[in-house]
Amino acid sequence: MKTGRNKLGEETSPYLLQHADNPVEWYPWGDEALNKAKEENKPILLSIGYSACHWCHVMAHESFENPQIAELMNRLFVNIKVDREERPDLDRVFQTAHQVLAQRPGGWPLTVFLDAEDQMPFFAGTYFPPTSRHGLPGFTDVLTRIEEFYRNQHEGLREQAESLRGFLSQVEPPPGDDLPAEVVFSQARQSMEQEFDARYGGFGREPKFPHPMLCQRLLRHWCATARESKPDVQALYMVSHTLGQMARGGLYDQLGGGFFRYSIDRYWAIPHFEKMLYDNAQLLSLYAQAWQASADPNFKEIASATADWAIREMQSPEGGFYATLDADSDDGNGQKKEGAFYVWTREEIKDLLDEDEFRMIETAYGLDQPPNFETKHWHLNLRQDQAQDADLLARPREKLREAREKRPRPGRDEKIICSWNGLMIQGLAIAARALDRDDLAEAARRAANFVREKLWDDDRGLLSVYKDGRARFPAYLDDYAFLVNGLLELLQTRWDAQLFDFCLTLARRLITDFADPDHGGFFFTANQHEKLLFRPKTFADEAIPAGNGVAAFALQRLGYLVGDSRFLQAAQNALQSGKSPVEQYPSGHATMLDALEEHLYPGEIIIIRGEPEDALRWQKAATLVYAPKRQVYLLTGSDDELPEALADKKSGEGTVAYLCQGHVCSEPITTMDAMLEAIAK
Repeated sequence: MKTGRNKLGEETSPYLLQHADNPVEWYPWGDEALNKAKEENKPILLSIGYSACHWCHVMAHESFENPQIAELMNRLFVNIKVDREERPDLDRVFQTAHQVLAQRPGGWPLTVFLDAEDQMPFFAGTYFPPTSRHGLPGFTDVLTRIEEFYRNQHEGLREQAESLRGFLSQVEPPPGDDLPAEVVFSQARQSMEQEFDARYGGFGREPKFPHPMLCQRLLRHWCATARESKPDVQALYMVSHTLGQMARGGLYDQLGGGFFRYSIDRYWAIPHFEKMLYDNAQLLSLYAQAWQASADPNFKEIASATADWAIREMQSPEGGFYATLDADSDDGNGQKKEGAFYVWTREEIKDLLDEDEFRMIETAYGLDQPPNFETKHWHLNLRQDQAQDADLLARPREKLREAREKRPRPGRDEKIICSWNGLMIQGLAIAARALDRDDLAEAARRAANFVREKLWDDDRGLLSVYKDGRARFPAYLDDYAFLVNGLLELLQTRWDAQLFDFCLTLARRLITDFADPDHGGFFFTANQHEKLLFRPKTFADEAIPAGNGVAAFALQRLGYLVGDSRFLQAAQNALQSGKSPVEQYPSGHATMLDALEEHLYPGEIIIIRGEPEDALRWQKAATLVYAPKRQVYLLTGSDDELPEALADKKSGEGTVAYLCQGHVCSEPITTMDAMLEAIAK
């Protein structure tokens, strides 16, 4: 049933529904709003944000809930509100336009003014206060001046639009006719060390993001050199130091597990308190692999606690994973404040613990030091100068967590986003093997089956978002690529014929609907998608891995597994298409480098056949150590359910293994010792 005072009341996005009762006459993006702008010759005010965005909430409260400002917006503009998590295609297009128009990076909330005639942007910004302050123009002044400019300078605006259109048409990098030069690996490695914060870990200065893709690249680089006379131990140190510092600091939720979005300081002490599924999915797999690589039990503990948090707080009863937890929550006095759910006064903690427990917590978390958050408040960070006994801290921490659960909780955006679920399926599957936890594999299977049942349509293909029983929006490249990659990891925990067939179907559809037949690589939107200002391709990593990098990585793995040259060629085309940006900025394209590495030096695929109990013992032995280029599949079921390349790997009288590298596979290996000896060479 329709709710709210504007056109957002029938939407499923929690972010859009937050604005359904605004006095602003918001429309969702679509023909109704775009046609209204043309008919009334009004410019479009496009506002893009997401539900966990703190400054989106601030601008909404200051401006969109203000009747006087809303009246001005309604009189002068057609107002469109977009959830960037539902429509990443629109966000990518208009973030690029903002960068061109404003000559600086964008962000959220994104505020863009568009020509009614063809939706060409002519002015863009991010957050605007209601009145001028802190060097920012007031939103009311911006609205008035923009509308006057639109009326009085329309011809000049059209000239600017054509110039912008020409620039946007050249956003795509020139196609490469060969692969990126191998020197990009050493260049990326050097660049990462230059950006590395040797004291506090991480890359760059504040605000400091976790950058899981850079850590993943360094970990793989270390592993590639591990058998050389001079292994790159510095690469391993950069990862270990970064992950250790993050886990001790406030970026990590010391009581509940899971990671926040980023740290506002260099020290990982105070975060921006939103929790994103995609961050935690990537960090889950990274900590699990770091545990395998370093045998540091702290990394095992952090991976396990992060997985527990994701399943406990983010997995829906149906199996899919929700999107985000807000940064803001009720402070207990009816006021929304960032971090209110997570921070403590010393007195609150003292009242909950006995004397010995409080003394341990006080020492461990620095409660005998000045408050680190606001007056009289601490956000818990483990002290760097104290050795910690995790077992002794476990009970008082659990008491604090239980008490915290009684506070007003942060809002949860219960959209289930396909691509982010692909990342979490991947993370849980990797952690299940590294931590030897079958429950994590089961959680990943539930998510995969949810996507297959709720977000797949035989005619329309994959859908991007699920909320309140409705699957919406055609899927993007990331949805297909991340899900294929996640399923390949999941199939290594337990073979599932239905999920394998689904994986193959997705990979074929990815190539059919997204591949650029002229220049290689994959567009972000499908061939059938709504026509936008331009059709982006994503090669650079952002907060999530680059779609082209993940697609190339997953397709070549799948191509070697099933012996399908079409997958391998599509992956090579993507690597060639990204040659120019990868060579210009190697460290910004870590996922593309991972795919390039496996293209140049294909990893091992181990196929195991045999009685389940014995064969499982072989599989666990082959996955015990960190080997990022190794895939291990224990095939079950009859040969007629398998592609020819896998059915050829016949079962023997007992357990057998086949070791494949690229297009070449071994004869059947009949003892586990022989298999381990073969992969140790």
